[in-house]
Amino acid sequence: MIFDLATPPVGTVRDWLNARADGDEVAVVFAETGGTLLWRTLRNEARDIAAGLTGLGIAKGESVAIVHPNGRAGLVAVYATLYGGFRATMINLAAGPDAIAYALDHSGARFAFVHETQADTFANVAPEGTRALQAGDLQTHAPLYEVEAADHALLMYTSGTTGKPKGVVHTQSSLLAGGWTTAVAHDLRPQDRGFCVLPIYHINGLCVTVMGALVSGGSLAMVSRFSAGKFWDQIDKGAATWFSVVPTIISHLLHGAADPSTSARARLRFGRSASSALAVDTQTAFETRFGVPIIETMGLTETAAQILSNPLPPGVRKIGSPGVGYGNDIRIMAGDLTEAPRGSEGEIAVRGPNVMHAYLHNPDATAATFAGDWLRTGDLGRMDRDGYVFVTGRLKELIIKGGENIAPREIDEVLYSHNDIVEAAAFARPCAQYGERVEAAVAVRDGSSVVEADLLVLCKDRLGQFKAPERVHFLSELPKGPSGKIQRLKLAELL
Repeated sequence: MIFDLATPPVGTVRDWLNARADGDEVAVVFAETGGTLLWRTLRNEARDIAAGLTGLGIAKGESVAIVHPNGRAGLVAVYATLYGGFRATMINLAAGPDAIAYALDHSGARFAFVHETQADTFANVAPEGTRALQAGDLQTHAPLYEVEAADHALLMYTSGTTGKPKGVVHTQSSLLAGGWTTAVAHDLRPQDRGFCVLPIYHINGLCVTVMGALVSGGSLAMVSRFSAGKFWDQIDKGAATWFSVVPTIISHLLHGAADPSTSARARLRFGRSASSALAVDTQTAFETRFGVPIIETMGLTETAAQILSNPLPPGVRKIGSPGVGYGNDIRIMAGDLTEAPRGSEGEIAVRGPNVMHAYLHNPDATAATFAGDWLRTGDLGRMDRDGYVFVTGRLKELIIKGGENIAPREIDEVLYSHNDIVEAAAFARPCAQYGERVEAAVAVRDGSSVVEADLLVLCKDRLGQFKAPERVHFLSELPKGPSGKIQRLKLAELL
């Protein structure tokens, strides 16, 4: 195996894990417990479990569900499933019973790795014919299947905010390419250690950190969940050199009392933001306070995470843009699906080795999301003359007031400019006069005295009467998906 990051990785996860196991290098440290997992140990355990899965009669490419939070057992289960040539079906623990039941049924998984904390949920929602694996189930080993780069490897379900979740299928090749795009964009090297705080049942946690470490030959510091109070201490104890988070985490850290230690600050090369747009004022304030550069990026489940990234310093980071394509071709599409003129708004489309294979059991949705070999992201944006993309909104989230398109992000940015705002999202309400009207929801820092009238005046002064929200609702926390991304489309229903 030649570790050349100049081109997309070839082979399978099994090939890469075998190659990484040739030595005594650390794969993962568990910052909460102090435990360590070597690449060699990870490979050996994954190989043994894979042989047990084969011995159960599970077919090559068949779904095996993984119902685990971040941790040693869940990580080994993922690698074992991939190593054996099965389809790792990641169950979103934050999705709720109905979505978990749907994923288990739709995937066709007959067997599941189930963490003890999820046993009751699994027992209540698992369809007939799906059962939790027990230690004794894996005692009979069988020869492993031959695995090809084009074989199914990963099944991960979208959040399903506009209908039933869609099952995104990635191959061995596209899954590895998801780690590769991260490695090349951030110049990841064997001496780098990423902080895995996002759940690995989400594409960011799995591809950016887990696959990024496999492809780059680095390592991970992993924790079970995000804690604002423990974040910097865990970074320090885990000796992490970079981290990948979402904007809501960045905002909570900014409004928290804790600061990184001198040693953690000196070790960190960068932080990475993904999954939704990062407000300009939040990014600037974070970097000013903590002295850690934030690299804004953009990715999708359908692209094994990253498609766009800003360069590392001293490269040009354009605040407010998720950057340029790394390992992908990026296009802005006009309404007729042709390339839009540079600088004009259209739908962001991508092609590259990390693009998904298909939506499981859904050929119509698969066909609709592709225009030739270009995957349509559903995001609106424009590209400047340097190739940097600026995201202006989601097609499905646009507020159409009196026939005029209003991008919710523009309103979010103004709300985040207020020092007391921790979370913010504008959304549409039905309106008899205009078709839709603008409202917003916010969460504020503890002890804040800001009131609705203050925020309404701020928005009117910055945006004008037409775009400003008519109401601002105060919530203790805005609804979020598994990655921490605010689910804007749920707000109208929730309120």
